[in-house]
Amino acid sequence: MTDQEILDAVNAVMDEEVTPALASHGGGGNVTNVNNGIVYIELEGGCKGCPGARMTMKNGIESLLKERVPEVKEVVDVTDH
Repeated sequence: MTDQEILDAVNAVMDEEVTPALASHGGGGNVTNVNNGIVYIELEGGCKGCPGARMTMKNGIESLLKERVPEVKEVVDVTDH
């Protein structure tokens, strides 16, 4: 799977599952890049600067994306917290 295909698959999961969950807490997130299976995400709104952002990113978003898109190797938080 190419990085573009991974990006498309990740964006579908983000739109269907991740974004609604983050929005329920006043937050959001955008995929900024995919490079060699590594997904870069910037958190927004209530998620930006939240003390639980690291846990949300690793235990929530990364786990879900790896499950739904097995080609995802890692998710990196590029948010300026």
